[in-house]
Amino acid sequence: MKQSGRYRWTVVGIFFVFMLLHQSDKLLIGPLTTPIMETFGINEAQMGLVFSGALVVGAIMYPLWGILYDRYARAKLLALASFIWGSTTWLSAIAPTYPTFLATRATTGIDDSSYPGIYSLISDLFGPEMRGKVYGLLQLTQPLGYMIGLIAALLLAATLGWRNIFYITGGLGIIIAFVIFFFVKETPRGQAEPELADLADMGIYRFQWKHAVGLFRKRSLWFLFAQGFVGVFPWQVITFWFFRYLETERSYNPQQVLVTMAPAVLILASGYFVGGALGDMAFKRTPRGRVLVALAAVLLGAILLFLTLTVPVENQGLFMALLMITALFIPFASPNVISTVYDITLPEVRSTALSIQYFIESIGAATAPALAGLIAIQSSLQDAILIICVSAWLIGSVFLAATAYLVPTDINTLHRQLSERADTERSRHETLANSTS
Repeated sequence: MKQSGRYRWTVVGIFFVFMLLHQSDKLLIGPLTTPIMETFGINEAQMGLVFSGALVVGAIMYPLWGILYDRYARAKLLALASFIWGSTTWLSAIAPTYPTFLATRATTGIDDSSYPGIYSLISDLFGPEMRGKVYGLLQLTQPLGYMIGLIAALLLAATLGWRNIFYITGGLGIIIAFVIFFFVKETPRGQAEPELADLADMGIYRFQWKHAVGLFRKRSLWFLFAQGFVGVFPWQVITFWFFRYLETERSYNPQQVLVTMAPAVLILASGYFVGGALGDMAFKRTPRGRVLVALAAVLLGAILLFLTLTVPVENQGLFMALLMITALFIPFASPNVISTVYDITLPEVRSTALSIQYFIESIGAATAPALAGLIAIQSSLQDAILIICVSAWLIGSVFLAATAYLVPTDINTLHRQLSERADTERSRHETLANSTS
């Protein structure tokens, strides 16, 4: 049964709050690094293990979450993910020693890889013509969550202490778990697809290994996976190194860094929604539309970042203006990649497909910051950021171009499979009607 518009947007609102607070909690560890290190008397290398532990656990969990979402009720699993977020954050808050904190903080990575279930469930509430906008809206939560986490850490760390902050965010995770459990319903897989939308009753389609293996026969997915690996390099390098670049190579004080980065982050956040909306518009005109929007954005991003970082240090106004324009285009590809993955995969393996995408991206994410550090030692942070970001975007543009060339074939294959399912469902309904008449 097709869900009402009010219910669909209520679910989007619940997921938006979940992702926003989850991102805030996840990224709080950065601003709280110094007080945590002082509590346990540890150095940067030991703190680095804390960061890496959650990343490694999250990467390992992607395939498992993907398969679970495709086999079982996604709504209940998402409630479980939120409960795990809250409880593991509490465990890290009460950890008495560094080894226990290292272990408990690593467990927070379990729920970090739970987002494919959200995107899969949303794909069954909104048709292909709207998914990019909705995904872009949900992805606003990453930069906004970072800002909330930063502000919360700056305002509350001195008065409450880092443990109490984690108690608060962990408690919010448990509350949201109950909200998801009681208010978000499981939705039939594929019900928002045009071929299946008019069916009053649908069969239940769940994960099958043959369909999961079939993902690797879709050539456009090969290039999306490859693009995912290099596509995260710029985001990771900018996230970990751009603040230090402003401080050390442009001689910005903390206030100048905040004044420069705050509007840039807000504009970057809007880029997720704008990119997704443009992708939806382009997709209505051509099946290559989403990928072409992503392709144009990465090429513009490479050009604009080069122009931005080559602005003379003394010209802060021009630097800030170009930085904000560049920030708008950086996230364009993300909602369009997710939508494209779902444009070419069967509903019952979409979580698995996106989990594979994110697993590959996690490998790239772990590689990029260290590579930038090595280049910076030999040259400068400006060179490291430029070399990695521009190279990644140019290589990624080649993969996106190949995806654009191949994707219509895989989209047509999916439509044919869904049409066959619709015919089967109609025949089943007719047979049942005849047998009862």
